[in-house]
Amino acid sequence: MNDLYIFLPVALLAGFVLAILLKKKIFSSDYRQLEALKTDLLKKNQEEIESQRRTIQTQLKDEFTAWKNEYNRKQSERINKLNSLEKRLEQKEENLDKRYNNLDSKEKDLKKKEREVTAQEEELNGLKQKINRTYEEQRLKLEKISGLTVNEAKEMIIKQYESEARLESAQRLKTVEEELREKSAAIAANVISNAVQRIATDHIVSSSVTVIDLPNDEMKGRIIGREGRNIRALENATGVDFIVDDTPEAILVSSFDPIRREIAKQAIEMLIADGRIHPARIEEIVEKIKGNFDTYLRKEGENVVLELGIKDLNPELHFYLGKLKFRTSFGQNVLEHSKEVALIATFMAREIGCNANIAKRAGLLHDVGKAIDRETEGTHTQLSVELARRFGESKAVQDAIASHHMDVDFPSIEAVLLQAADSISAARPGTRREILETYIKRLEKLEELSKSFSGVNKAFALQAGREVRVIVDANQLDDNRTFLISKDIAKKIQEEMEYPGQIKVTVIREVRAIEYAK
Repeated sequence: MNDLYIFLPVALLAGFVLAILLKKKIFSSDYRQLEALKTDLLKKNQEEIESQRRTIQTQLKDEFTAWKNEYNRKQSERINKLNSLEKRLEQKEENLDKRYNNLDSKEKDLKKKEREVTAQEEELNGLKQKINRTYEEQRLKLEKISGLTVNEAKEMIIKQYESEARLESAQRLKTVEEELREKSAAIAANVISNAVQRIATDHIVSSSVTVIDLPNDEMKGRIIGREGRNIRALENATGVDFIVDDTPEAILVSSFDPIRREIAKQAIEMLIADGRIHPARIEEIVEKIKGNFDTYLRKEGENVVLELGIKDLNPELHFYLGKLKFRTSFGQNVLEHSKEVALIATFMAREIGCNANIAKRAGLLHDVGKAIDRETEGTHTQLSVELARRFGESKAVQDAIASHHMDVDFPSIEAVLLQAADSISAARPGTRREILETYIKRLEKLEELSKSFSGVNKAFALQAGREVRVIVDANQLDDNRTFLISKDIAKKIQEEMEYPGQIKVTVIREVRAIEYAK
């Protein structure tokens, strides 16, 4: 037992020693393997580094060589350019030397000629003085012989040849005008017809009554309301008169103010869509429409601008254009008239190769001043020019607008086209209307102006004032004077009358020889 106790520790100690020796051996083997692996890795890394170093060196050498070649090429080009510039400068210097020599010789020639001219001028002055003395002596002799002074003789000669020169100029003018008329009439007719035939604008004469369609007669009763309270509320809120008659499914709105009629129309349409129709709701809707009416006007003006395709127009002008929808001139809607003038002027400008953009903008804005002429002093032309200037339109557009009623001279061809387009739009059948009294006064004045000339026997206004036919006395006026008096009558009509379109002046000189056979 005691031996066992002694053996076990010894055995355990021996096992521990063996284990330590075994681990040490294993560790030594692993260490050697790690050292070998380390040596291999270092060797491989050195080889890779050396390979990369050689590759980089090669790339750097290639890049340096390419850069050096490019540098040498550019240097060579610069040297060539400098050489060529030097040659050109040398040539220019030689040319300048030659020119300088030529100028020097020319200057000497000019000085020589100046001396010759000076001598000739002195000689001419002497001759002039001699001629003047001779002329004065001859004039005094002629005055003594004729008994007339120079001024009296001039007046006599002028009076003698004035009528002959006037007649001769009238004959030549007539011939030239006939030739021009034949050539230009065909061209003008072609341009105008090409422009007008592309316009399909509806001409609706505005009145003081608007018809509002209703979905059914029951709705008419609801709008009238119990004992007419709803219709009275509408009239008080809108300021118009509602006419309810036997017309089925319709109500008439009567007012001379088109804006009030439009507000009333929109109010009824909103009430029909809403369904709640009573005095409080009526007042609420009318106030809402009035508050948004400026926006509605801007939208109407913007729609016209978009329809015409005009770019970069100041948005503030949309409001004034929208107001023209509710403005009429001789019964013609001003906004529709402005749109039509813009289209006609644009088409004519394109036909003859002018600036169509200026013609279109001036055509649309030429009457925009009518949107404020009732509350602002000045003619609508002046106000239109002012609005165009204020909102950034070009000087060409302003000048064209200023001359569209021929208040000033035409500054450009576009201005002439604008005036022609305005006359075409206003003079087309059915576009405008006049009250009977104004119409009769215009015809009477036309005949009176024509009769105010000496030698006129009768004058008749024809074709609703588009033509005046003048009968002259054949004994007082000859053919040439007849031609002149037609121009004088036309000029006086232009100066003293206002009219749409143009007036044709026809002067008739007739000789009748009457004898009776007995």
